[in-house]
Amino acid sequence: MDCTLPSMLYNNGEFDAARCRYQRLIDEFARNTCGAFPRDAVLEVDSNPRLFSVPGRTELGGNHTDHNHGKVLAASVHLDIAAVAAPRNDAKVFFRSTGHADVKLDLGDLSPQEHERGTTAALIRGIASGFAQEGTPVRGFTANAESQVCSGSGLSSSAAVEVLVAMIFDTFFAGGTRSALQLARISQQAETLYFGKPCGLMDQSACASGGVIAIDFNVPLHPEISKLTFDPAAVGFALCMLNTHTSHANLLADYAAIPFEMKSVASFFGESALRDLDEQMFFDNISALRKTVNDRAILRAMHFYHENRRVDAMCTALNALQSGSVLPAQAMKTFLALVQESGDSSLELLQNSYASANPLSQELSLALALTKKFLAEDGVFGGACRVHGGGFAGTIQTYLPIDRLAEYRHRMEAIFDEGSLTVLRIRNQGAVEVSGF
Repeated sequence: MDCTLPSMLYNNGEFDAARCRYQRLIDEFARNTCGAFPRDAVLEVDSNPRLFSVPGRTELGGNHTDHNHGKVLAASVHLDIAAVAAPRNDAKVFFRSTGHADVKLDLGDLSPQEHERGTTAALIRGIASGFAQEGTPVRGFTANAESQVCSGSGLSSSAAVEVLVAMIFDTFFAGGTRSALQLARISQQAETLYFGKPCGLMDQSACASGGVIAIDFNVPLHPEISKLTFDPAAVGFALCMLNTHTSHANLLADYAAIPFEMKSVASFFGESALRDLDEQMFFDNISALRKTVNDRAILRAMHFYHENRRVDAMCTALNALQSGSVLPAQAMKTFLALVQESGDSSLELLQNSYASANPLSQELSLALALTKKFLAEDGVFGGACRVHGGGFAGTIQTYLPIDRLAEYRHRMEAIFDEGSLTVLRIRNQGAVEVSGF
């Protein structure tokens, strides 16, 4: 794996803070802080720790379609998890991440451990198992990390950690030979089989690949990934994430219900996923379908078909924006109209704006309603907003003119607390080893 210069990852305003962050991680690693990284095994001869960075991701389109072999549009962002790591000669892993409990485990047994489900230890063990199954014998490592991709932010903090661990294993024990997609697939399998959260491959692919990518999961083991170019700021818009500060805890059942219900519709017709089911056949047989599956499953299937087409249309709009085949303002207006359609579909059909077990807490729905009101003021075309990522809690995504950003921040943070709004920058690099600080 080639090393990436910090100047490619962090802009001028971020560079000094990033350098201090990596130096702090290196210093803590060297001090063997609080015995968290006991050196009871001799490290490799080349034991100098190495630096890694993995970005978070934002979903641009394709809300809950990947698990039914659909299409998605996503982008990596400037907020990342940074780490310093070194290999070990035994099977022990010591992983420290600022703000979280230290993770210590032995990889002597790579089978799933029931008591680890839902933990970082489960992810690490599952990723190690994925490498072993592919013929790469892995050993342990010591790592010290710090993440800007906060848990519950909707920017895939878990996927960023997974890809980081996969990249560490690959770099130290496989010569850094695996592609971004291969790292993503090993990570996704660990989250599903070891962590216990069924998920598609979008989050891990976006974190590993970098930039804006369109992914078609029609052949799940060999998805088609296309790179696109998109910089909202270049056309006068800010891409924002509004955190409503609601927890994703105890939502596994809500997340799992979406792919299950979509697949129950497909199963009625003898198919394993909605992508394999002809849309017209689905609509022609809704009366019979209702005798077997619930109405919410039917609505979620409708969302899948509409959203899949929207991803194609969004890619067309972004390509037109990049090529200049239409005026930038018109291409952006088309794109943002599709973003809003996606948001409305998630709200009305997919129904992932609040947890069904707690219908009185509707922070996402409130944030969306207030944002729509703001964007509609003065009758000026002003942007779009949508449920972001898995939904049910966490964040919404908003595009708005840069000159309206300060007022939007003032209004939203008065309701959802100071610091709730983050302006995102799309990062063109995915999971990388860093050198040059």
